[in-house]
Amino acid sequence: MRLTTKGRYAVTAMLDLAMNAESGPISLADISKRQEISLSYLEQLFARLRRDGLVGSVRGPGGGYLLAMAPEEITVARVIQAVNESVDSTRCGGLSDCQQGDTCLTHHLWCELSEHIHDFLEKVTLGQLAGREEILEIASRQRGRRDDGILASTL
Repeated sequence: MRLTTKGRYAVTAMLDLAMNAESGPISLADISKRQEISLSYLEQLFARLRRDGLVGSVRGPGGGYLLAMAPEEITVARVIQAVNESVDSTRCGGLSDCQQGDTCLTHHLWCELSEHIHDFLEKVTLGQLAGREEILEIASRQRGRRDDGILASTL
């Protein structure tokens, strides 16, 4: 399966945005610190997410990004597609030319697996993920780590 860093980071950043939305617009710098994703990479991802209508931006002091719709309306599959990723288990990218221009013996198996993965990710929303207990615990730990860093730098 080829889900690259781009797709994984996009989902992670969008989930972070969903989980921290109550504090208003979220800066990419904050997401970068919490999720340990390079700021320049996030800028590239959010340009694509914005073009796809998944996020909106607020300029000026206190600005940042907001989800363009409720987290329950944004599927993981949509986030992955927005950054031009696909979940494809085939070696040929679904083109049926995996074996010297012809379909390989297991092509249809891998196509079906890709469809199942896509169907699964189409059913999972950011809202569902944000409500999961283990994810809430991780987010709390990440916020605490950031708060500890702020406290340490002020001492």
